Amino acid sequence: MSEAYAHPNYVKIWFLLVVLLLISVAGPMLEIPVLTIITAFGIAVVKAFLVAANFMHLKFEKQIISFLLILALCLLGVFFFGVAPDIMMTDGDQWIDCIADKSCVEQRL
Repeated sequence: MSEAYAHPNYVKIWFLLVVLLLISVAGPMLEIPVLTIITAFGIAVVKAFLVAANFMHLKFEKQIISFLLILALCLLGVFFFGVAPDIMMTDGDQWIDCIADKSCVEQRL
């Protein structure tokens, strides 16, 4: 049987999400790149947590859901940092800068 719980105040959460959206839109107007990136990603994490916890009802689920979510994020990080050096490497015998010599267009035709 499922346990009964009080539903969160969705209007309050929606209002908070709108305020965070306005802050993240107004942030680039300060024209401080580091501050803009930090606040944009910070606000994105907070908004993702609010949506997942309240609208997806993860706040009321068993602890195994939180464990699986953290495990998935850790594996995503391992994958990203494992492949990032290969993707970001721009030198070597097999690297072709097709944008500079305009051969990308010829490859696609």
